[in-house]
Amino acid sequence: MTKLWSGRFQKSAEQWVDEFGASISYDQKLVMEDLEGSTAHVKMLAACQILSTEDAELILSGLATLKQKAQDGDLEFSVSNEDIHLNLEKQLIDEIGPVGGKLHTARSRNDQVATDMHLYLKNRVGEIIEAITAFQEAIVMQAEKHVETIVPGYTHLQRAQPISFGHHLMTYFWMLQRDKERLTESLKRIDISPLGAGAMSGTTFPIDREMSAKLLGFSAVYQNSLDAVSDRDFILEFLSNASMLMMHMSRFAEEIILWSSEEFRFIELDDAFSTGSSIMPQKKNPDMAELIRGKTGRVYGNLFGLLTTLKGLPLAYNKDLQEDKEGMFDTVHTLLGSLPIFEGMIRTMTVRTESMEKAVHTDFSNATELADYLAAKGMPFREAHDVTGKLVFTCIQRGYFLKDLPLADLQQASPLIDEDIYHTLKPRTAVERRNSLGGTGFEQVHHQLGLAKQLIG
Repeated sequence: MTKLWSGRFQKSAEQWVDEFGASISYDQKLVMEDLEGSTAHVKMLAACQILSTEDAELILSGLATLKQKAQDGDLEFSVSNEDIHLNLEKQLIDEIGPVGGKLHTARSRNDQVATDMHLYLKNRVGEIIEAITAFQEAIVMQAEKHVETIVPGYTHLQRAQPISFGHHLMTYFWMLQRDKERLTESLKRIDISPLGAGAMSGTTFPIDREMSAKLLGFSAVYQNSLDAVSDRDFILEFLSNASMLMMHMSRFAEEIILWSSEEFRFIELDDAFSTGSSIMPQKKNPDMAELIRGKTGRVYGNLFGLLTTLKGLPLAYNKDLQEDKEGMFDTVHTLLGSLPIFEGMIRTMTVRTESMEKAVHTDFSNATELADYLAAKGMPFREAHDVTGKLVFTCIQRGYFLKDLPLADLQQASPLIDEDIYHTLKPRTAVERRNSLGGTGFEQVHHQLGLAKQLIG
């Protein structure tokens, strides 16, 4: 089959070479964006009197037909036409005749593909932000039910201090909020039109780039034609933001996996988000959380892959840039798959409050309360820390916890200790009293829940 650009060539490449160089196997995902960009381009060409009204109407009619076929799944793509742009242009010519060849006036595949990717990411980032918000809503729902559920807080995966489970969950709300803000901010760089930059240096035709940008809903145009066709910073920024988002989900997934284990028994995942074993009938595995944790690596890989591709490229367009799409598509697919799965896991999980209650009554996570108690009575905190540490050691030797020590033993360690220490050592008291701004105290958790609800509307 003769290629649309074959005029200068005397022979055709072998099929396997065509297949290696073609991108239609994956860039067909841009079909709607490509048709949208072409439609705006034709309208602009007609308004600038570069195309006649008759030619423009015929081309627009053909593009509308292709759009309907795309929506119906009736378009067929060929490797011999390399990419989505040439495939659609060939089908347009087949549909309306040679006038379809005028579609490519005053543009290049270089600015065309860049426009497609800007449109694609602009649409997908909006969907991702919506999915993050739904995930946040699920977190708020569970956190609100468990403001006064006490759970051990950990540092170094060792029990540290008792905290509100709602407070713990809300940590991930704020991580996701920053992710959402980064993605929203990145739209400023995505929402720029390269259309009309041509292959690299603009065009001799009297086009109106601002008009085509407006028709496509872009808020700005690239001011430099070389930059317009070679810039992939907007994809790198998206991949970077996506990597942070996946990292946050991976951290949350790790805790879900731990909490659902028999060693913790803090939560149970709904059957819809778990799997069994082919050989061990008793198993209920947190596979969806594990998959999200695992898929984080592929998103990281997409970021580093594109960074490496771009590292040594001279201006302007190079075929290397064909490698910018698969990682972008894969990352979008991964995010739009992972976010709803995680939302569902959180929304439907069962919180085992009795296991959490037992955990905070059988550890030394209230030790800081004793040290703070002594410091509040005038003892230097470093000395209070030492006294408390020695009491913990005594408890370990005797098989006690701090709340089990007789008052006489406590007073032997320090005469500042009175009967009220037993109330202070209660996990609920420890959590309730931590009412500093952003703390785990119940009032503070309700405060941040109120802020969160305002943010998600």
